[in-house]
Amino acid sequence: MYCLRRLAIILLLMIFLPLVLSSCSKTKENGPDGNDQKEKKIVIGYSMDTLVHERWLRDRDIFMARANELGAEVILQVANSDSAEQEKQVQYLLDQNIDILVLVPHDADEATDMVKAAKNKGVKVISYDRLVKKANVDLYISFDNVKVGELMGQAAIENSPTGNYLILNGSKKDNNSFMFNKGYMSALNYRIESGIIQVIGETWVDDWMYENALSFVEEALRSGERIDAIIAANDTLAGASVQALAEKRLAGKVTVIGHDADLDGCQRVVEGTQYATVYKPIDVIARTAAEFAVKMARGGLIQANDTINDGKYDVPYYKIEPILVTSENMVDVIIKDQFHRLEDVYMNIPKSQWPKID
Repeated sequence: MYCLRRLAIILLLMIFLPLVLSSCSKTKENGPDGNDQKEKKIVIGYSMDTLVHERWLRDRDIFMARANELGAEVILQVANSDSAEQEKQVQYLLDQNIDILVLVPHDADEATDMVKAAKNKGVKVISYDRLVKKANVDLYISFDNVKVGELMGQAAIENSPTGNYLILNGSKKDNNSFMFNKGYMSALNYRIESGIIQVIGETWVDDWMYENALSFVEEALRSGERIDAIIAANDTLAGASVQALAEKRLAGKVTVIGHDADLDGCQRVVEGTQYATVYKPIDVIARTAAEFAVKMARGGLIQANDTINDGKYDVPYYKIEPILVTSENMVDVIIKDQFHRLEDVYMNIPKSQWPKID
C-alpha cells in the first residue's frame, strides 16, 4: 500500500509540476496587462526637420531600416523647416503612445517645449545630430561638430594660407552652426589676428537655403575684391558658392570648403572646383541611434562617450569622429566605405582618369 501511495504521488508531481513551473515562468515574463513584454513592439516617433538635403534622406532610410531589423515600428514626421509644424507633429507622435522620441529639431530653442511635452508623458528623447537647447534630453547623438569645423579651417589654410576669405555659416536656428563656426575660427584666428588672412565677408544662412548663399557670394564678387577662399558650412552652401564663382569663370581658382560629403560635393572635389568636404559617417549615427532608441525604450542604459552643455544642463553626448576628404583620399574614405559609388563620384571625369581600386 505504501509503495502504491508513493508511486501515485510521484505520478501526480510528474503531471502537475511542469504546469506550475510554466505558470510561474509566464507570470515573470508577463507585464501588468498580461502581455509578454519580450514580444511588445517598440514604437519610435521620428521627428525630422527636413528631407531637402541629400544627407537627411540617408539618415531616414538607414535609421528606419535598422529599427525595423530590431523589430521596432517607426512613425516618421517631417516638418519641412517649420517649427510650428514640427511642434504639431511631435504632439501627434505623443498621441500615438510612442515609446521614445527621436528629434531632429528645426529650431534648437523652440524645440525645448517639444522635449518638455514628451517628458511630461514619460517619453524619453534622443536629440539626433542637432542639440535641443536647455531641454535636458536623455541623449544627444551627433558628430564631433567642433572638429568638423576645425578640419574645414585647416583644409582652407592648407590650400590658401593667406588672402581674403568669405565665411558662410549655417542657420542660426541650428546649434551645429555655432559648433562648426567655433571649429573653423579656432583654426583661422591666429592668421586673422596676424593679418595673414582677412575675412572680407561673413553671413549666417537662414534655413541653410541655397539661394541665400548664392546671393551672398554673388554680391561679394560684385564688390570687385579678390576672394581666395570660401568656407561654407555644408556642401549645399559650397555648391552655391561654386555656382557663383563659375558665373565669373573663377570655379577651381578659389579654395572652397564644405562638409557632409554629399554626392555633388564629392563630384566637385574630384573635378577640382571644391577643395575639400568632411565625411560624417551617416551609417554609423543612424544605425547607432536606432539601436539606442530601442534599448532605451526597453529600459536599458546607454554608455555615452562625452557630455555637452545645452545652455542649462550637461547632457550625455555620444560623439562620432568626422574625416576630411580631398581628391587624394576620396577612394580610401568615400568609395571604400561604400558611401558613394566610384562611377557616380567620377561620372564627369574621363574614365581613363578614374583611380584604380585595389
